[in-house]
This record gives sequence, structure tokens and C-alpha cells, in this order.
Amino acid sequence: MLLIDQKIFRRAKQGIRNCSFNLFFFQTLLEDSLSAENVFQKKSKYLNEEFMFISSSLFIENEFLKLIKIGVLRREVDGQGLTAKVRITPIGRQVLESSSDLFKQKTTFIKKLITCIKFKLLPR
Repeated sequence: MLLIDQKIFRRAKQGIRNCSFNLFFFQTLLEDSLSAENVFQKKSKYLNEEFMFISSSLFIENEFLKLIKIGVLRREVDGQGLTAKVRITPIGRQVLESSSDLFKQKTTFIKKLITCIKFKLLPR
């Protein structure tokens, strides 16, 4: 890999580690596509526990956009153009396959607090 590829890989890995989605979300994306509304309806299945009390799928859509921006996710395309669903990109797939400890690292209290402040949530 070139140096730029390593930078992209590190950024994608950090983005996955710091996002609100859990391992099951990404495992599902390896096989299928998901929309923000689907994830919101089944948030206990797809989100980390500190994000269980979000009240709108807009938060999830914003998380999708962050991961799209760093190259981990992409919009699904059908015969009429882009859809509301996302799929995992080859870079995202490579990060998941090469980093078995990605979701084993616990979130620190400070990180949880920063997340709560950032999204104006009550800490648990």
C-alpha cells in the first residue's frame, strides 16, 4: 500500500471505531443495505448503548454522512438513482476484515461525555 492508502485506512478505521454503530450494524452491511429509518426502528440492534435514547433518524443519517465522507459507506443505487439506503465500501470491508479488535475497545467516560455534550444528550 502507498502512504496515502495507509492514511485513508487509518482514517476509516478511526471513523468506524468512533461512530455510534456497533459490530452487528457493519456485519449486516456486509450482506445487505440499511436505511437510517431501519436503523432507528431497530436501534437496540444496531447502535452502541450510549446512543439508545436518540429520538430521530436524522441523527443516524448524519452518522451515515460522516462515514460516507471518509469512504466507509456509500449510497445504494437503484434504477432511478441514489436511495436512502447505504452499503459498505471496499475500504470499509477491508478495515472490518483486518481489524478484529476494532469493537473490543471500550469507550472511555471522557469520550462518552464529549459525545453527550456534542449532541446535547444527557449522560447515562
